[in-house]
Amino acid sequence: MPGNVATGMSRRGVLRRTGLALAGVSAASQTARSGSASAAESDAPPSMLEQGAPVTDNPYGVPSVFEKAVVRIPGGKPPFPTAAHMLTPLQDMHGIITPNGLHYVRDHGGTPAIDPDRHRLLVHGMVDRPLSFGMDDLMRFPSVSRVHFLECSGNTPLYKSGKPEWSVQMTHGLLSCAEWTGVRLADVLAEAGLKPGATWMLAEGADAAAMTRSIPVAKALDDAILAYAQNGERLRPEQGYPLRLFLPGYEGNTSVKWLHRLKLGDQPFQTREETSKYSSLMPDGTARQFNFTMEVKSVITQPSPGHGPRGSGFCEITGLAWSGHGRIVRVEVSTDNGATWRDAVLQDPVLSKCLTRFRLPWTWDGGAAMLQSRATDETGAVQPTRDKLLAARGANYFYHYNAITTWRMAPAGEMTLAL
Repeated sequence: MPGNVATGMSRRGVLRRTGLALAGVSAASQTARSGSASAAESDAPPSMLEQGAPVTDNPYGVPSVFEKAVVRIPGGKPPFPTAAHMLTPLQDMHGIITPNGLHYVRDHGGTPAIDPDRHRLLVHGMVDRPLSFGMDDLMRFPSVSRVHFLECSGNTPLYKSGKPEWSVQMTHGLLSCAEWTGVRLADVLAEAGLKPGATWMLAEGADAAAMTRSIPVAKALDDAILAYAQNGERLRPEQGYPLRLFLPGYEGNTSVKWLHRLKLGDQPFQTREETSKYSSLMPDGTARQFNFTMEVKSVITQPSPGHGPRGSGFCEITGLAWSGHGRIVRVEVSTDNGATWRDAVLQDPVLSKCLTRFRLPWTWDGGAAMLQSRATDETGAVQPTRDKLLAARGANYFYHYNAITTWRMAPAGEMTLAL
């Protein structure tokens, strides 16, 4: 056959190679399979003996009842009742896409109920033509869809301490990834016409907190999206319905939800959220502002606290890596607290400013282990150790923690966070 001639692989060679692969799978699953009855000997499962539930009982699809534990959880007591942050159960996720119902939430003044037919986006300031857009007006622009992560700048609060029992959800749960659909902000700004010297843009949300951030116009013209849909459906209210700004790779608070105003200017607007909030104290006493880009980072999601192996033997190590600077090009995994490292496989797709799934086959001998992952992005940036990060930023820093995370595995398989 032409295909076999081109590759130099005979039919017998294909079968031999397939047989070896299946033998490997068989060896890896031997423990799970031992003692089980053959398919011919087993009885038909109960689900084959009765009709299932009608689909119309759930006009909007819901997960299996057996997945009821896979839910978001609060990240702690909010400062007041309408503020909230809900954490994504990353340890239970597969692939890279976060379902809309599990996407993390961070808001400052509750979730507003906004009628899309009455919502307007005002573009004014240093523009040639101040404009006001309704949702129908915006949706006439050519649409784009891109897959990107979104991470709160306060994700992974481990500068000072952490609790051993913290799971991946507690340490990294202010992180999600979705397909975002909307219009290019550059196209909308072109309609208004930027005046010379317009280098900053104020983005303001229509929530009770009036969330506002100053954004460089260079970013707005690069890859910013005015998003109205997420994972194929219109934004949910908690994600900014009917319109949000989305800035790939930037800290989550800059992707302002319930967006209703963009004001162009020649300097930052010095709002509350970039002076008293979302600025970081350096060791010399100065404050660092406008820490936009999320740095290279990774975490092992399986095995992890609450999700340790049930016995020694084969155990695939898997997790997520990401960077606001672009693509992930390498992830290394250590099982001995960084003494030695092995390259993990990056699972397709590997996209810019997007979660990347990594995998590494591992055989656990049943003894103590210390699991770590270390990511490198396309700029050459390498995820630092905690000691190196603290030396650079000090213990009073709070945001943008991206140090290597260590999971301690006890001989019994119990796993805890190690600092």
